[in-house]
Amino acid sequence: MKLYIIDKKGILIALSCLIVALIGIGIMTSTGLEAVTTINEERKLPIYSVETDKKQVSISFDAAWGDEQTHKLLNILDQYDVKATFFLVGDWVDKYPDDVKDIADAGHDVGNHSDTHPHMTEMSADAQKKEISACNDKIKAITGKETTLFRAPFGDYNNSVVESVQSLNMYCVQWDIDSLDWKDPSPSEMVDKIVPNLQNGSIILMHNGATNTPEALPMIIEAVRNSGYEFVPLSKLVCKNCKLKYKTDVTGRVIG
Repeated sequence: MKLYIIDKKGILIALSCLIVALIGIGIMTSTGLEAVTTINEERKLPIYSVETDKKQVSISFDAAWGDEQTHKLLNILDQYDVKATFFLVGDWVDKYPDDVKDIADAGHDVGNHSDTHPHMTEMSADAQKKEISACNDKIKAITGKETTLFRAPFGDYNNSVVESVQSLNMYCVQWDIDSLDWKDPSPSEMVDKIVPNLQNGSIILMHNGATNTPEALPMIIEAVRNSGYEFVPLSKLVCKNCKLKYKTDVTGRVIG
């Protein structure tokens, strides 16, 4: 057996190490508990798609900038008897009030895409609600109807954004199929992007100002229908019994 003799200096070093270790444990425990809380905190998800036994999908258009393509799209949708959903930014509503009325009068959903198209995750909850409410007021002033559909600018959301939307009795809606029309793919490339990814309850994202969207839209409508799906506006797909309390799986698909 070996005996180790620790002098005064060794004792001081040992005590110092013990103190440092205890402090470290305290810090780890504190941050660990906080981390556990963060990890276990329920993640709020927007609606990306909807579980349904019906072969129904929704097509949606975000409108934030110009309106050069808007009436072309409305004419095509009317020609094919398709009802869609248009998410409008409040600034866009200010610039093109006649277009807003035309969209609503044609029977399409008019959704809220924020008032000024900011990164809402960088805002306080109160600021988020003001941003949403301001756009709601503008839409109602023109259409006479309340909107219950909201899509976050840039698709950028966190728990606070989703909770702010729900506190205003609205649905926060994303998409599960992105046409990527804003990258100006060819019409056939858009069809190839959308059709293979279709499932019951899919939500398709497009934009009213993308260059090739009007040319692609008839091809997309025909291909989707040839795949056995029908188009319904988001108000009919998302509003399951019009209850704002819903459950989603980890992909944001509304279940139950």
